[in-house]
Amino acid sequence: MSYSVNKTIDCKGLSCPMPIVRTKKAVEEIQPGQVLEVLATDPGSVADVKSWAQRTGHQFIGTQEDAGVFKHYIRKSDENELKPEKKHPHTITNEELQTKLQDKPVILDVREPMEYAFGHIPGAKLVPFGKLEEAIEELKTTHGEQEIHVICRTGNRSDIACQMLTEKGFQHVKNVVPGMAEWSGPVEKQ
Repeated sequence: MSYSVNKTIDCKGLSCPMPIVRTKKAVEEIQPGQVLEVLATDPGSVADVKSWAQRTGHQFIGTQEDAGVFKHYIRKSDENELKPEKKHPHTITNEELQTKLQDKPVILDVREPMEYAFGHIPGAKLVPFGKLEEAIEELKTTHGEQEIHVICRTGNRSDIACQMLTEKGFQHVKNVVPGMAEWSGPVEKQ
């Protein structure tokens, strides 16, 4: 299958948030209607790139995988189709969450399974961002009225997850910032 690609960026070896940071910059450098190809090796980029494109109004064409490299395709939209990027308004710092750990708060870790296995907050429930949509009903049943603390590596993926949960009716959702990259509290490994 051949595509007419106008620009390709190489994000191989980079983890969240860098593929999205570079994607944003590259999209600014192409014309409306042109196609950007993003090459990435981070499995989380599959959900991240699609979600970013949908939230900003750009057309997500699709992703192909070839020998561990994800090739994401985005068509830049016209100015009148774009949406301003939003941030989830409710956050909690790593330190604030750490003081709540004795109360066994609901912590949702939206990183990839391998990231979670190498170190997560004790009691955190793993729901990779790419699987969050299909976990919504279970989460409503188990944690619908509770405060949910959503964490990822840097606060970016968890921000999008918080927005998604809020859109699905969850009322008490907080993004943990700056996330696991700077977490100094207790950690469990699998």
